[in-house]
Amino acid sequence: MSRDLGFRHGRRLRRFNYWLVARVAMIVISALRLLPPDRALNFADSAARHIGPWVQRHKVAIDNLRKAYPEKSDTEIEAIASDMWGNMARLAAEYIFLDALFDYDPAATKPGRVEVKGVEHFVRIAGEDKPNIVFTGHLGNFELLPVAAATFGMNITALFRPPNNPYLADYILSTRRSSMGSLLPSSTGASFALAAILENGGNIGVLVDQKFTGGLETTFFGRPCESNRVLGTLARHYDCDVYPARCVRLPNNRFRLEIEDKLTLPRTAGGNVDVPATTQLLNDVVERWVREDPGQWMWFHKRWEISKRRKRRPLKLRDKAA
Repeated sequence: MSRDLGFRHGRRLRRFNYWLVARVAMIVISALRLLPPDRALNFADSAARHIGPWVQRHKVAIDNLRKAYPEKSDTEIEAIASDMWGNMARLAAEYIFLDALFDYDPAATKPGRVEVKGVEHFVRIAGEDKPNIVFTGHLGNFELLPVAAATFGMNITALFRPPNNPYLADYILSTRRSSMGSLLPSSTGASFALAAILENGGNIGVLVDQKFTGGLETTFFGRPCESNRVLGTLARHYDCDVYPARCVRLPNNRFRLEIEDKLTLPRTAGGNVDVPATTQLLNDVVERWVREDPGQWMWFHKRWEISKRRKRRPLKLRDKAA
């Protein structure tokens, strides 16, 4: 009985905390709306650089950075972490101005805030009558990629993970749906929904740089980690082309969206897509991007946290391909 009461009390307290955080966030959002976009984004960046070092996840970011870049000094590590907090604050604030910020026009003669590299790939995917997979990481403002896809008429469904806070999740989802086309929340059964989309000739967009408990044994920055096998599995089953895409944050609140040529996926001796090797290849692509712009990735994420069942033995890459 007391355990049930404690559980219910804990749930109510957690929901109250979620509500309180959401209310504070909405007040901040309302205040930022009063400012022109550039001033609002610059203010958010500056504030986050001061607040970030005081939050608990800053220690996680510093630890991850030191292990990823053992050759860098403490000053260099702190500078990357500061850039990271600025980038994350800009990303949050950019939700408010997403429609205004994305000004890319394929027919425009003058550059705007957004430039696109690899237009031919967007056009090709949009015109193909076959399923394709586009993947990215949490770099720059990655939310602009599905907006760009919609601009080129690409039929794509983006998989996303809603925030744990249900009040913020509702707001973010409504903001995303206003300009990003089809969205699929990451939850139990999402992989089956993605498979159904590909089965019907649609395209999917997936973020691949998060921890996935119980996933495939891979490495990232030379350190063991667990990664989701779903993209490799879907590519194998539907023999899809897989395209890397990313957003690079540029000075003066500008962005470059890049979609690269399709990957040459590793194959097994039987000619099928090698799922473990493909999953590792995705990590390698994201690592290349992060090394180019380390301040634009989320170093506070516990990417290298290993599930308890694997802590009992060394985590190493194994060839599980059939």
